[in-house]
Amino acid sequence: MLRDEMEQLAAARMERIFEKVPRAREFHDTTWTDRDYYRRHLVETVLRIRLNNEVDAYGLYKVGWQDHRLASTLARYLAEENNHEGMFLKDLDKFGLSKADIDAIRPLPSTEYLMGYMYFSINNDGPLPTTVWNWFVEWYSDRYNPGITKYAAEVFGEDMVRGSHAHIAYDEAHDHDELMWSTVERAVSGWGSFDTAARHLVNFVDLIGLYFTELHDETVGKKS
Repeated sequence: MLRDEMEQLAAARMERIFEKVPRAREFHDTTWTDRDYYRRHLVETVLRIRLNNEVDAYGLYKVGWQDHRLASTLARYLAEENNHEGMFLKDLDKFGLSKADIDAIRPLPSTEYLMGYMYFSINNDGPLPTTVWNWFVEWYSDRYNPGITKYAAEVFGEDMVRGSHAHIAYDEAHDHDELMWSTVERAVSGWGSFDTAARHLVNFVDLIGLYFTELHDETVGKKS
């Protein structure tokens, strides 16, 4: 499997989102943001992290005894990502939302669909889907989050994004993009193929497109 092919596929599917979803391109190329939109984006980030940790644990369980090296790497990633929601909770507190407030918010339907798809696909393809998803999350974070966060700091103030900056710095220091790519390669060799990995990647990015549609409709769309 060639990594650049997966990166090109991810970029192409993101471009489809930018073409179809209102404000998605401007948000990602750091020419636009909105307080309600950005705050709800942070909320969903927290909710998705919590759910994703459970999915990762399930993916690790599906590795079982079949690949101790892969299991060790996934366990390391799960441990390093544990409670990263706390970084975003600090920012959300600045935006006026307490942990109790966030606990009472239901994830958007797209997040529920994403998690349902993750469990379904892990049952069929073992740990491969969770490695593809985690790699995409790290690829997306490296590609877009620094700019999104920097622009948010310019608009809302540096104090409002300290947790987000801390999360970006942590991922960079621990080289999670490289770490997760190594799991994709290993999972493909034991549980699937490049075509299977690519199919899951397309489905994941399409679900993220649905998420940004819902995010827009729940926030700035209601102001129109």
